[in-house]
Amino acid sequence: MKKYAILVAGGSGSRMNASIPKQFLLLHNKPLIYYTINTFFSAFNDVDIVLVLPEEHVEKGANIISTYFPDKKITIVIGGKTRFDSVKNGLNLVTENSIVFVHDAVRCLVSADLITRSYHQAVETGNAIPAIASKDSVRIVTGDSNKSIDRTTVKQIQTPQVFKSEILLPAFETAFQTFFTDEASVVEYCGHSIYLIEGEENNIKITHPIDLLIAEKLMA
Repeated sequence: MKKYAILVAGGSGSRMNASIPKQFLLLHNKPLIYYTINTFFSAFNDVDIVLVLPEEHVEKGANIISTYFPDKKITIVIGGKTRFDSVKNGLNLVTENSIVFVHDAVRCLVSADLITRSYHQAVETGNAIPAIASKDSVRIVTGDSNKSIDRTTVKQIQTPQVFKSEILLPAFETAFQTFFTDEASVVEYCGHSIYLIEGEENNIKITHPIDLLIAEKLMA
């Protein structure tokens, strides 16, 4: 089946306190997005990658592609004001029935195994959302009060979130809602059940400086 991977790297990465967006920071002398792209091609050599970048950094992204992936099919599109808008811009390139991965480009430690497992689950059930168990105690805050809940009922959601295109594309035609924090929330809002699969502890999102240090140790 045709495969598209929408790699979302449209943010500014302000929480990294760096002069460039986090997706371009170096990890063992290569930019973060190199590892993400390379792993997707390791999982599926025939995947079409759509890299969503801030407009002012399109040239930098193009240089990375020409340096590391000169013979691969990678298209750059410009990100939007929100994640929803950025993903929607990427989905404009999906022109046929397919399986679509949507992945945080800065989750650069994602494994080929998780990518392939997600693909096969999505083929079977229509979508696949990786999740891991919460290791911490969890409390729900309501106004000025809060209460503890059973942490075994809580899952931390990761990417890639994977969908059949005939489910994902119509869902992204709906109007944006503030509770659309990921693609699963959009698809669920449109009436579809969400299917979880086991995620990976190492599949961390590089958000703060300490995350980069952790990633360096995990790769080493």
